Amino acid sequence: GSVGDGNRAAKLAREREAQKVKFQELQQSIRDENKHGLKSMDKMFKTHSTAVEDRFKASTVGLVSAKDFKKKRELAESAIENEKRIRERAMAKIRKRRKKDRKRALASLSFAAEDDDEVEDEPKSFAPLKKKKSKKCPDVDTSFLPDKEREEEDIRLRNELAREWKSKQEDMKKELIEVTYSYWDGTGHRRNITVTKGLTIVKFLEKCRRELQEEFHELRGVSSENLMYIKEDVIIPHTYTFYDLIVSKARGKSGPLFHFDVHDDVRLLQDSRIEKDESHAGKIITRAYYERNKHIFPVNRWEVYDPNKKYEKYTIK
Repeated sequence: GSVGDGNRAAKLAREREAQKVKFQELQQSIRDENKHGLKSMDKMFKTHSTAVEDRFKASTVGLVSAKDFKKKRELAESAIENEKRIRERAMAKIRKRRKKDRKRALASLSFAAEDDDEVEDEPKSFAPLKKKKSKKCPDVDTSFLPDKEREEEDIRLRNELAREWKSKQEDMKKELIEVTYSYWDGTGHRRNITVTKGLTIVKFLEKCRRELQEEFHELRGVSSENLMYIKEDVIIPHTYTFYDLIVSKARGKSGPLFHFDVHDDVRLLQDSRIEKDESHAGKIITRAYYERNKHIFPVNRWEVYDPNKKYEKYTIK
């Protein structure tokens, strides 16, 4: 509890005091080193300057013409000036290096910012990263080369088109169509019903059953799963929707599956290769009726719809 917290606080205080002492020792050693280095550098250049002066004095001992004296004096002064410039540059380099070393050493201490009075803070600027310029030749076709930005734009456009297409299909599925059908129990009983294009066949059969059961009592005990929808001599599976048949331009043995009204082809057809554009009412039957009569015409002609099967050439012009 409080005793443990007190021990941890005391331990942290001792560690901080030890770091502070180490920091002060480091500062003093840097000061001493800088002082010694600069002094020795100054002494070295002073010694060298004195030697130049001594050589000049030695060369002018005795009788020397004014011209020679002036020339030797100019050479000596030029040598001393050069030494001063070299010394200043060397001392500036030493100060800069010492300053960098001091910053590196102080950066390792957690409290350097609190006690360092000699190191000047340098403002840090965070310039934004510049975008690298393309080094491609503008006159050469590079469309076949990988381009991350172009690929991302293509993906974005494809996704946008996919969402737009899907939205249009959903709107189409909500459109209403009128379906003409015939309940078949050996004879036909034609009816009309309005449904959406996205309705499945099994739900369509359930809607029709509810309308027919008041007149045909045998349908009251029959579920929609035990009803069948036959159009153009093919049995349409329950999982299909009217939308599926319309967009795929499906056809059966005797006509198109994407027309749900009833009409005859009144065109004058002379070409046998052109399919007649006739549409017949789809039949609704019970599965029991199918099992009893599947060996008799026309039930024996019916088969399950297969979208991959081509019954015959079908063209409307």
